[in-house]
Amino acid sequence: MSKKIDMIRIQELREITGLGMMDCKKALEETDGDIEKAIEFLRKKGAAVAAKRSERETAQGIIHAYIHPGSRIGVMIELNCETDFVARTDEFKNLANDICMHIAALKPLYLVPEEVDPKFLEHEREIAREQLAGSGKPEKIIEQILNGKMQKLYDEICLMRQQFVKNDQKTITDILTDVMAKTGEKIQIRRFARYEIGSY
Repeated sequence: MSKKIDMIRIQELREITGLGMMDCKKALEETDGDIEKAIEFLRKKGAAVAAKRSERETAQGIIHAYIHPGSRIGVMIELNCETDFVARTDEFKNLANDICMHIAALKPLYLVPEEVDPKFLEHEREIAREQLAGSGKPEKIIEQILNGKMQKLYDEICLMRQQFVKNDQKTITDILTDVMAKTGEKIQIRRFARYEIGSY
């Protein structure tokens, strides 16, 4: 591979990922110039780096408000990061807006599974158990099915586990991880509120 092609490949990877030249060069070297493998390499690296950042403090950020066309649905979100510099970037503000649009569309009830009301969870579990009553399945199998249904419920009602409305190949967690890899900072949704005319 010539140096010219190297630079073209590096630039192409930079445009796809938004990452720095050295990171892209390293990824291509590690994957013999394969763009798809390089993207996967960078995603794995980004996820590992994001995991290391999970304990870092996020004392900066923005409160962002979104009003859906028609003014019948509104969303507010507190999106945090580590520095005011990142909080002021267009990418960070666009991220906040995209997440607000997602919340407006998919109506999450909670941020993460740990926040789900135990009474609500038990109620949903009992409904699912009643649906399986009389199925003739052994209790062990029923429990496995119930656990699977609860995980699916988390995917539906918890923001961080929902499939992103603009790209259903990624969850909201994946979207945050990608931005953390680009910015080098921990990014966290602290809280959100969704308002809709006529609902409480």
